[in-house]
Amino acid sequence: MSKSEFAQAYTERMFPDIAAPAGYIDPEFEVLFDNFAFDEVITEEDRNVPSKDRFLAILATLVGAQAVDEYALMLPAALNFGLIPDEVVELIYQAVPYLGIGRVRPFFKVTNKIFDYRGETIRNPERSTVTRGSRLAKGIEKQVEIFGESVRNLHQEGPEEIRHINKWLANMFGDYYTRKGLSVAHREMITFCFLSAQGGCEVQLKAHIQGNLNVGNSKQYLINIASQCVPYIGYPRTLNALRCIQESATAWEAKQ
Repeated sequence: MSKSEFAQAYTERMFPDIAAPAGYIDPEFEVLFDNFAFDEVITEEDRNVPSKDRFLAILATLVGAQAVDEYALMLPAALNFGLIPDEVVELIYQAVPYLGIGRVRPFFKVTNKIFDYRGETIRNPERSTVTRGSRLAKGIEKQVEIFGESVRNLHQEGPEEIRHINKWLANMFGDYYTRKGLSVAHREMITFCFLSAQGGCEVQLKAHIQGNLNVGNSKQYLINIASQCVPYIGYPRTLNALRCIQESATAWEAKQ
């Protein structure tokens, strides 16, 4: 079997300056993988997404899966396809509340090394839009925008001994979702990827699928995003995500 013309052209566009990316491990395997990931997945009829969305999803999925080596391989490809450093850094920032700094710090380090090597610069280094005094109120508004009026008072609800977590959650939305650099729709999409890639978060994944639907990311769009991520997290977690999409979309549609 040989590499398809489409896969060859696509990999050359991802890695224009090198004959074989540093992540390549076996010639025969690479042909099998590239024909699937960089041809079949992309050219499947009615399952494609814009390049920016595809690479945001791939990077978020790799962060969620703790795939540091593959992230280091794919980040330059994402930049070569037009993703800008500000968007990448915002993705890494937003990973922290969903994965924890212990699992995200390696991605900060790899990202900074690649940016330094390529001479990449942040276009807008001041992307925060809130203060310590406004972050709670702004976070609540973002929660309502994404999940609806039913969550407006969530920060004050729940058992008293764990109520502070709900307040922190509202503050998190103020800290991260109000930042410049990514739209709310893109933030919810990468959150879907963080959760589906790490597994074991189906309750939260279903909630954020409904959040995605609320901000305009359709059921078909989420299916297409999940499809783009199959090569990076495999079928079991992708199938779990697809089941969650079906169940959440059915519940969401019933409320419309």
